[in-house]
Amino acid sequence: MPAGTLYRGREGMWSWVAHRVTGVLIFFFLFVHVLDTSLVRVSPEAYDDVVATYKNPVVALLEYGLVAAILFHALNGLRVIAVDFWSKGPRYQKQMLWTAVGIWVVLMLGALYPVLGHAVREVFGSATHVS
Repeated sequence: MPAGTLYRGREGMWSWVAHRVTGVLIFFFLFVHVLDTSLVRVSPEAYDDVVATYKNPVVALLEYGLVAAILFHALNGLRVIAVDFWSKGPRYQKQMLWTAVGIWVVLMLGALYPVLGHAVREVFGSATHVS
């Protein structure tokens, strides 16, 4: 392949791709959420059955993924706004991306226990000591 014909994207391209992918994932979650919530008007029993299936560790991992998608999409969206509306934004877009990723990592670590704690306790049992 001749030199210069293959696009080799860097941080900007990957943040663009991740922003689109997280946006689509969030859209599909909202679509499914509206559908399962609408079941309560059709059949409260069916709604209860669907909600009961959500109380398993696999769904907890999916919830953590949803938190990851929403946080990344929000932080990257703020970065895009800064790039578009701040006169020096394009000059600092790479640094702003890595700052957003760093904040995302810290927030995702902070979300581990609140989102996945119940799933870990369900799988491995509660570590309670009786003295």
